[in-house]
Amino acid sequence: MADTDIVCISPIDGRELVRRPIMTEAAIDAAITSAREAQKAWRSTTIAERASKVSAFLDALLAMNQEVVPEIAQQMGRPVRYGGEFRGVEERARYMIGIAEKSLQPIPADDEKAGFRRMIKREPVGLVLVIAPWNYPYLTAINTIVPALMAGNAVLLKHASQTVLAGERFQMAMDRAGMPKGLFQNLHLSHDQTSRILSNGLVDHCNFTGSVSGGRSIERAAAGSFTSLGLELGGKDPAYVREDANLDHAIENLVDGAFFNSGQCCCGIERIYVHEKHYDRFVEGAVDLVNKYVLGNPLEEATTLGPMAHKRFADLVRRQNAEAVAKGATAHIDTKRFAADAGDTAYLAPQVLTNVDHSMSVMREESFGPTVGIMKVKGDEEATRLMNDSPYGLSAAIWTSDVDAAEAIGEKLETGTVFMNRCDYLDPALAWTGVKDTGRGASLSRLAYESLTRPKSYHLRQI
Repeated sequence: MADTDIVCISPIDGRELVRRPIMTEAAIDAAITSAREAQKAWRSTTIAERASKVSAFLDALLAMNQEVVPEIAQQMGRPVRYGGEFRGVEERARYMIGIAEKSLQPIPADDEKAGFRRMIKREPVGLVLVIAPWNYPYLTAINTIVPALMAGNAVLLKHASQTVLAGERFQMAMDRAGMPKGLFQNLHLSHDQTSRILSNGLVDHCNFTGSVSGGRSIERAAAGSFTSLGLELGGKDPAYVREDANLDHAIENLVDGAFFNSGQCCCGIERIYVHEKHYDRFVEGAVDLVNKYVLGNPLEEATTLGPMAHKRFADLVRRQNAEAVAKGATAHIDTKRFAADAGDTAYLAPQVLTNVDHSMSVMREESFGPTVGIMKVKGDEEATRLMNDSPYGLSAAIWTSDVDAAEAIGEKLETGTVFMNRCDYLDPALAWTGVKDTGRGASLSRLAYESLTRPKSYHLRQI
């Protein structure tokens, strides 16, 4: 592979699927210049005018679903039977469009003063760089693209090499919607080129979704440039099944939360703590459900578990599982039941582990794959302590019939989102954020508009 190309290797068969040349430095500089020019005019449009254009883009994107679903399977392995990502894309985009007018209204001063007009207005930051990941190539990108445009910014998108076609679909939809030329641009960039853009202060805000190491690289590149950052990084999201939980509901939803998309979900469940009253039944039920998965070609309707996006990701999970077993964990899934897992491909059998503890990497470090560890706990205090015993903090799920208890436990959890009786979901009305090594900033909700704008105060005295 030439170092001037971006290449996507399909996890289905290990063959090259897409190859694109990276941009020249001159082309990058031209793209930034045209984006700056387009943004000057765009920021002067009304929010209603922006909403019309962004809605047209969304409609154009949604119309591509039939082509996009198999493309996602080919690029990163998610089975076609699940129908892609556009239901969530539409929910998030329409919500953020709908709240833009109210979220971007001037904020009057708390007290009135005769002879003065005082307010705080929200102004667009200018040029926003979105660096999107492969695991949910449309859902993750839409979180920033839509509110950034609605706030009056221009947007540059750098998509992951594994899902390069998703970035091109965004551009296609923008063009079909008649978005002003240069306002949104999909760029094929190398890591070095992305670092140059940040280190030279060529953009005003960067939103990055990816690994902790990737986030650190972004911070280093942007150091001293005064570029603001939004970072959604690693996760090791826990679930707690309380004594008063609806057990059948918990089993069904937590298995799905752990294994959907082959476990390649930012807020997927990676560790489960179960009250001792339910522990044996929970494990039995979870193992039974996991054994029903069909691992295979994601383009086939019968497949419920596709390959991981790359063989190296599957190898990491294999190593974590092996380490846990070597330290005394019990692996409940016979991988021979999943013939597609030959041990040297991106196809990986799901696994349920018990007799695990926090000395094992599978309970501490991000797996991002189809494996989950289950531990027995005596009650809320032990569960809370274990849930917090992690360098990450994106979301945590509590399974209980007591709303007050869930809220009380949630107040003690070091996490960005607390769920009760559900998991692995983003509500666009709520801030999507994390703590500790999971990152900084917030997307979605009205708070997203705060990170994509800057306050400008008006102190107007009448004489």
